[in-house]
Amino acid sequence: MPTAPPQPAPGGRIGRIDGRIDAVVHLGFAVLMVASGVRYVMRHSPADNLWTVALAAAVCVLYAVTAVLAGPRMAGHRNRPWMIALLAAWAVLVIVAPSFAWCSFAIFFLARTAFRGWAGYVAGGATAAATAVGLFRMSDWTDVAMLLGPLAAGVLLTLIYDKIERDAALQKKLFDDVSQAQEQLAAREREAGIATERQRVSREIHDTVTQGLASSLLLLEAAQRSWPAEAAQDDVRHAAGLLRRNLADTRSLVHELSVPGLESGPLPEALEQAARQYVDTIRVQVTGEPRPLPNEVRHALLRVTQSAAANINLHARAEHASVTLGYLPDAVTLDVFDDGRGFDPEAVPPPSPTGGYGLRAMRQRVEQLGGELSVESTPGEGTIIAAQMPLPAAGTETKERR
Repeated sequence: MPTAPPQPAPGGRIGRIDGRIDAVVHLGFAVLMVASGVRYVMRHSPADNLWTVALAAAVCVLYAVTAVLAGPRMAGHRNRPWMIALLAAWAVLVIVAPSFAWCSFAIFFLARTAFRGWAGYVAGGATAAATAVGLFRMSDWTDVAMLLGPLAAGVLLTLIYDKIERDAALQKKLFDDVSQAQEQLAAREREAGIATERQRVSREIHDTVTQGLASSLLLLEAAQRSWPAEAAQDDVRHAAGLLRRNLADTRSLVHELSVPGLESGPLPEALEQAARQYVDTIRVQVTGEPRPLPNEVRHALLRVTQSAAANINLHARAEHASVTLGYLPDAVTLDVFDDGRGFDPEAVPPPSPTGGYGLRAMRQRVEQLGGELSVESTPGEGTIIAAQMPLPAAGTETKERR
């Protein structure tokens, strides 16, 4: 059965996106750190530069260890001490040298990546607060905008980051739900395929091996009762022939359930050969203009004929039986008649280990091809089994196997 195509793992896709964002943040930090360092060196004396540049270098080392070597998305708790050390060094640097304030964006995102929950809010708030204090100090503690601006930016970035995290979590959940639904659908399709295949094999076994063995058993029992009369020997020979055909049918089931000798050649002759395995005197009549039939329709007609003829042999005690194959413009019909003792179709017992599967199997075969099967019978007045199956429009018929 067809199954659903494999989907990429949600975690892998989200991980690749996170990796690209991290790369952009790290690159931005490096560029801003170099630009801020150059700006600071150009605006301050060498005596001021020494310790500030050393602190900036320490921040860069801590950033590299935290972001690149340890990997905040992968390391979890192992990375938190490094991140705390980075935040402390960064806070001192940005307060002492506000020229490095632009790098706060990278520090903020790195802190939110390394920490979750309340710890992430504290780390982000500490970054914004240190930046605000540094810029406010640079304005000689007079420009309130320098104080409020970084704090407002921190709040805004926190809201945006939370929204991104919620969207990412929702996307991952949707991917997981879709993946789970596809797995369940594939499992149901496999179960349905197994059930369908079991029904198909059970019908094939019933219409060939089981029916043939039942008929052989009746013949052998009749021979046992009348032995050593000539009629008994005829029954034994007939039973032997049926058993040989059962052996061939069994081998056919093993080899893809094909039916050598019946699946090829003219359909009326194949139907007559299939029916005469059980009823020697049966005849096949054809009405309408014969034409090639789809292989699955031909196979169903053969099996319905076999099963109906086997039922006549086992149950009907008929003197006459016939098969009529009819070709209509958009359908094909099959009527199997016998003048035996008949039965009440409404009183047929359900399938059991002792039998009762034939009519059900015939009906399933026909209905699976979009057709209908009806049974007309009355006790003492014979039986007619009628099947009708639709055919493709003219010019689109599937060729029979030659």
